[in-house]
Amino acid sequence: MTKVENHSIVEFVGLTGDTLLTLECPRVIMQGVGRSRKSSESTDEAVVAVVEFLSAFTLFLMILTAFMSLAQLELGSNDPYTDLVDRSAVDGLDRLTNGKGWFVPYVDGVRDQTNASEDWHQIPVTKLYDGVLQPGIIKDGLLDSNRIAALSNVSIEAMTSGLGLADDLQVRLLIQVKSSSDSSRIGSVLFDGGSDRSTASTSSVASRTFISGEDVISVSLEVHDGGKAPKLLRVTEFSPRPADGGPEWIEVENQNGFALSLKGWSFERSGTSGTSNYLYKDGVIPGGGIALFSGDPSSQEIGNASIVYDLGTTGFLGVGSLDGLDDSSGRLRMLFAEEDEGEGLQICRIQWSPSTGIFSNNTMLWNGGPPSKDSSWVVSQTPTPGQV
Repeated sequence: MTKVENHSIVEFVGLTGDTLLTLECPRVIMQGVGRSRKSSESTDEAVVAVVEFLSAFTLFLMILTAFMSLAQLELGSNDPYTDLVDRSAVDGLDRLTNGKGWFVPYVDGVRDQTNASEDWHQIPVTKLYDGVLQPGIIKDGLLDSNRIAALSNVSIEAMTSGLGLADDLQVRLLIQVKSSSDSSRIGSVLFDGGSDRSTASTSSVASRTFISGEDVISVSLEVHDGGKAPKLLRVTEFSPRPADGGPEWIEVENQNGFALSLKGWSFERSGTSGTSNYLYKDGVIPGGGIALFSGDPSSQEIGNASIVYDLGTTGFLGVGSLDGLDDSSGRLRMLFAEEDEGEGLQICRIQWSPSTGIFSNNTMLWNGGPPSKDSSWVVSQTPTPGQV
């Protein structure tokens, strides 16, 4: 049958409406039908694949959630305040261990940027209060022992503000040798200062480890919302009857690793001539350091004292024939008051009388007991100013 005959038969059937069992159809028409069926099948298979993938992924998430619940794991605290404390510890440690640090002095209450310095560790402790400090303990990528040693000149307030912490957060910094080729150095504390977290509701610790020579040193910064560091200034010895016309003196130790400001601290003396007191509005005692308050700093034996303050020009302490502290009977108190407090809190109290037996060149020495109890003070026949 020719193509012309086939076409004629198809036309005839179409006109008459009869059923035709086609003996031969054009090949191009059959191929088009095949492609249409294949396209439909491919689309169905793709849809099925997507549905199966989503089902499997959903099942995976359900299993993962169940596992983490059983393991009592969390992806985060979900508490903004806790996250703040965590971030403060991490960021604070990063600032401390990311470089040398810097200091910008104040001149007439304005930052003097032209005299800013990275050598903050070489600035005297009394000057560090007259500027803005960001402490840093890294030099050339290594821990700098000189900068670590100078941390005792930094107050807790300067440390918290320099590390960018909120006003209501406190810090404790511990730098310690974790391992060493010299076994005697393992556990050595290079610095420890700040406030304890015993009263804190939230705290966070960030740590880094550094290699320094043969030592592995850990630097840990703890940030918490507990109470401020206790005011650990203690009178440790004083001289009411110096020999050979020497100056009267009071020895005070800072038992915190950080420097403590003298602002708010006061001395009060009582005796036969009445009661007198002196309130400090500035000044500082380095961390772990000793301060001597003297009737005449120029002639004062200072021993290992970190700093000497003059209480002679105010008349509180005497020198030569001038007495401040009574020789045979009197009382000395050291007090502390916050800015909003009208009356100071007694920190130390020492009282003596003729029965105490203080003779020329004798001193009253603290034996480590409660600093306001009479039993905590003994007479020493060997004065040791500047040595605790």
